[in-house]
Amino acid sequence: MEFETRAIHDGQEPDPATGALTTPIYQTSTYVQEEVGVHKGYDYSRVANPTRTALQQCLASLESAEHGVAFSSGLGAVTTVMHLVDPGQRVVLIADVYGGVYRMTSQVYEPKGYLFDYVPAADFPNLRERLDDNTRIVWIESPSNPMLNVVDIRAAADAAHDVGALLVVDNTFATPYLQRPLELGADIVVHSTTKYLGGHSDVVGGFAATNDPTIAERLYFLQKSLGAVPGPFDSWLVLRGIKTLAVRMQRHCENATQVALFLSRHDAVERVLYPGLPSHPGHDIAARQMRHFGGMVSFLASSPEEAAALSARTKLFKLAESLGGVESMIEVPARMTHAATATAPFAAPPNLIRLSVGLESVDDLLDDLTRALVRTAAHA
Repeated sequence: MEFETRAIHDGQEPDPATGALTTPIYQTSTYVQEEVGVHKGYDYSRVANPTRTALQQCLASLESAEHGVAFSSGLGAVTTVMHLVDPGQRVVLIADVYGGVYRMTSQVYEPKGYLFDYVPAADFPNLRERLDDNTRIVWIESPSNPMLNVVDIRAAADAAHDVGALLVVDNTFATPYLQRPLELGADIVVHSTTKYLGGHSDVVGGFAATNDPTIAERLYFLQKSLGAVPGPFDSWLVLRGIKTLAVRMQRHCENATQVALFLSRHDAVERVLYPGLPSHPGHDIAARQMRHFGGMVSFLASSPEEAAALSARTKLFKLAESLGGVESMIEVPARMTHAATATAPFAAPPNLIRLSVGLESVDDLLDDLTRALVRTAAHA
């Protein structure tokens, strides 16, 4: 079956007890057992819940994965995957990694003896030179957050596998509709389901998927043992959002392309970062491994002060953290989502603005940006 059909049906058979078409919210913490140690696959909802099972099966299908594990947040998924690494082992990450991941690696794991190396996206063609036999994981985002750098996933997988390391790909920006890293050689794919998969800015969640049964068994054990699990209602909200993922992503991409083209022609904009523009250094790679180029656009304002002022002037683009909702959002990463990287050598530029382009009329979005940028030009 095609992607759109699987998003609506996989893991979501009508409820056998009632015939309910929509997967029920199994709002229960425990389950009655037939006798000691004998049950119908569920004994306690931290371990498993039918609504969560439906979500895991559906998302795994969309990522071309045999196994899927849902979590209470994107960072819950990241934390769990990081437990595949022991103190003293290395993790190599793309340098412009999400600020929350950098905060975790630098302030939580490094003090415990874990080793992290941050490689700029431009150096990834020579990634093999940065790896050694002590490297356990190579961690990439493609496109990355917030610089929208693109990495050749297949080449990164080959380099990681040469030293016996795993390639983990954060696929949050692309979603499985646009890109499926496991099909390109990745070992694990992770998501913040808070973003495009949920799609309505009303849920927080995370997800990891793999085709390796040994990795999957370990992730299921860690999910149960660490306890960062989503509740049934949160699972249901993400599952509901996934049903419209394909049509939403098409509109996100269409609108983002128009926004990126508009910004690239505006005198008040220093530079536009969008993989869909032929001028983007990763355009050819993105065209090869993605269906389309996504709904995120970043650009450089004339100064940090102007970036903050411009972000406060838009009306439809709401000044807020997060992304991937139906509504458009704007932010200054260096002072918001990526403030944790402020002292890092790969810190987000202070004049960078990140747009999550929503589903509104693109004409209205362009009018909103025009009004904000006109005031910018007037003060230049």
